[in-house]
Amino acid sequence: MKKIKIKSAIALIALFALSSCQKSLDLYPFNSIELSQSFKSVQDAATWNNGLYNDLRGRTYGTYDIAQDVQADQLNASLDFGNRSGNPHRWGQSFLADDGVLSGTWSGYYFALRNLNSAIAGFETIPTTTPAEVTAMNRYKGDNYLARAHYYHQLIKRFAKPFEPATAAADLGVPLVLKYELNAQPARATVKQVYDQIMSDITLAKSLLSTVSGTQGAVKFTTDAASALEARVKLDMQDWAGAIAAANTVISSNRYPLITSSTELRSMWVNDFSKEVIFRCAVVKQTEQPNTNAVYLGFNAANAKFTPDFIPSQWVIDSYDATDLRKAVYFGVKPVIIQGINYPAMTLVDKFPGNPLLFTTAATNYQHSPIVFRVAELYLILAEAGSIAGGASATQANTVLNQLRNARGLASITVSGTTLIQEVRDERTRELAFEGFRLWDLKRWHLGFTRRSPQNINAINVGANYNTLSIVADDNQFTWGVPTNDKTVNPNIVQNPGW
Repeated sequence: MKKIKIKSAIALIALFALSSCQKSLDLYPFNSIELSQSFKSVQDAATWNNGLYNDLRGRTYGTYDIAQDVQADQLNASLDFGNRSGNPHRWGQSFLADDGVLSGTWSGYYFALRNLNSAIAGFETIPTTTPAEVTAMNRYKGDNYLARAHYYHQLIKRFAKPFEPATAAADLGVPLVLKYELNAQPARATVKQVYDQIMSDITLAKSLLSTVSGTQGAVKFTTDAASALEARVKLDMQDWAGAIAAANTVISSNRYPLITSSTELRSMWVNDFSKEVIFRCAVVKQTEQPNTNAVYLGFNAANAKFTPDFIPSQWVIDSYDATDLRKAVYFGVKPVIIQGINYPAMTLVDKFPGNPLLFTTAATNYQHSPIVFRVAELYLILAEAGSIAGGASATQANTVLNQLRNARGLASITVSGTTLIQEVRDERTRELAFEGFRLWDLKRWHLGFTRRSPQNINAINVGANYNTLSIVADDNQFTWGVPTNDKTVNPNIVQNPGW
């Protein structure tokens, strides 16, 4: 007998039997609901949907974003980083398939998918008798399809090669599980099969959410959130026209105007100001808390100094012009103490300082309402797709690139061809810094990197696996290895090369 815990709505399996008078009776436990009994009403669906958003909040920010950023080229490990995320930062023999970063991410996403698959199947059994119930059920179904697409997109970016039209039908993707089966041992689908499923789920979600208009700072999925995910996915699929169309759908709505002042931009990252935000996770102080990106500051209230795990490289800071609004927002000059040595003015990543409204003590707890989709990314998607598509699309790409640049305090530029492509990449690197994009961008661009220009070499770990690490394009570890335990438990899974 399948069951779920009432509070968490997590699907579990149990079998109870009682023999009496030559009969076997299935008894429902008193403190949980048998799975088939948890899909009886629209209210049951609402409860499951609350679980969806609870899962999503727990799988955004924290290690779900930090690991890939510290693996890339924009950060240096401080001498006090305590080996937190040290293995991906060092690459090579330090980063193995049994690493907790891999297993935690893999299991976290598949755990959420298990619940989504249960809900998608269960929702079909719930009767609706009024138009209001039909509307509510459509929204719940749309939410679950969009969440499933999001999780599979996150998995495929990490654990498979980037989508290449010529090889996607043969390249190994991730196991594609669309039905909750406890003992299933699925093999890996192809990259194309996984992306086809992602797009199928997005298409269904867009239809089911068609009446749910986007609003700034929405904490539930909307049509705009569906279009934002579609644009993100189609960019990865090299569907340039599709990426342009999806991004333009949201941009042209004018519901999310670009921020043009440093005050509002700072408020977006400190106070969860939502002018540019298409979708973010709901957070409630003390009862519904998110993951945090605390590793960049490490504030110590006892001495009012900072001990960060990772410090931005000087070249990253210098990539922002003096007039760029983001420079003073994304970075902050702080008094730092590392290994007992004081550094009175070191520049740290200050993008996630914590929202004072969510503090539970006088000092920061780094909590924010995690941003999942924001409109600036869509400007960059449109610009990148257009710069590669060429023709009129490239002209549009130059226009939207300048719209973003102007909003951030930079002058317009007129460029074309490979210069336009590089300018878009540079702008993407600046705008989305430390939001979990950098490694995956290098991966899909088929670019390697060499770490360089640390702020202060005396405060960081040095050596060939740290500040001078050099990684060639398409290195095997751009694609994460299938976690050792999952490979052992499921012999049908083929491991990625180099792991």
